[in-house]
Amino acid sequence: MMRIALFGAGGKMGCRITDNLRKSAYEAYYVETGERGLENLRQRGIEPTSAEEALSRADVVILAIPDTLLQDVSAQLVPKMRSGTLMMVLDPAAAHAGALTTRPDVPLFVTHPCHPPLWNDDPDPEARRDFFGGTKAKQPIVCALAHGSEEDYRHGEEVACTIFAPVSRAHRITVEQMAILEPAMAETVTACCCTIIREALDEAIRRGVPEEAARDFMLGHVNIPLAIVFGAVDAQFSDGAKRIIEYGRERLIQPDWKRLFDPDSVMEQVLYIVRGGRR
Repeated sequence: MMRIALFGAGGKMGCRITDNLRKSAYEAYYVETGERGLENLRQRGIEPTSAEEALSRADVVILAIPDTLLQDVSAQLVPKMRSGTLMMVLDPAAAHAGALTTRPDVPLFVTHPCHPPLWNDDPDPEARRDFFGGTKAKQPIVCALAHGSEEDYRHGEEVACTIFAPVSRAHRITVEQMAILEPAMAETVTACCCTIIREALDEAIRRGVPEEAARDFMLGHVNIPLAIVFGAVDAQFSDGAKRIIEYGRERLIQPDWKRLFDPDSVMEQVLYIVRGGRR
């Protein structure tokens, strides 16, 4: 049975992982230093383990901590890890940016949840409201082995399926490909566009449209275009909608926006995350 040390066990992501590890067959050690995180562990009846003890016992070390802290934390922890310990990080930014302290004898595994799908037809209403995953709703995950053996990958995927459970499937990709997915695709482009959609709603309300009417209209008109462009329905935009979509594109989107997926831009994005927004 693998022994797992979870650093940041009382944080936002850490709490979801903690809850899943407690239901697993793994022997787990929960490491936390922040007061709020410690209170989250106390509420679960968990006594935290010291970093030194956890590192001395763990076969797998999961770093569920903010990207901006990973460089310093990995510099402190990796030299103390036992040879062969699998280090797992939950976001590609620091790994792709080369910000992590690594060792040839400490395999590095990177994983991230895809989160439950937009059109979640699970019959359980609680699962349909589990937007992040890791509690009720099934979700796919992505996994990458930065360095290590095939056995290390197998162990990493097994642990990843446990901490993000319930998992529908695991996609094996590279760290570089994961950085294309996030931040470039999912955050730099998609999350940014979602904030603009919300700002459009707020602007309509500011200009006098009743809030409830504007919200109902927006959420319905978000659902239909997504269903059309992702092929969830057999339908097309009307000719008028196609024309006004191009009108909006010319005024909202820079012509060269896809360069955000170029390797130098992706690297700039992950460095921006790791450095806490500092250029």
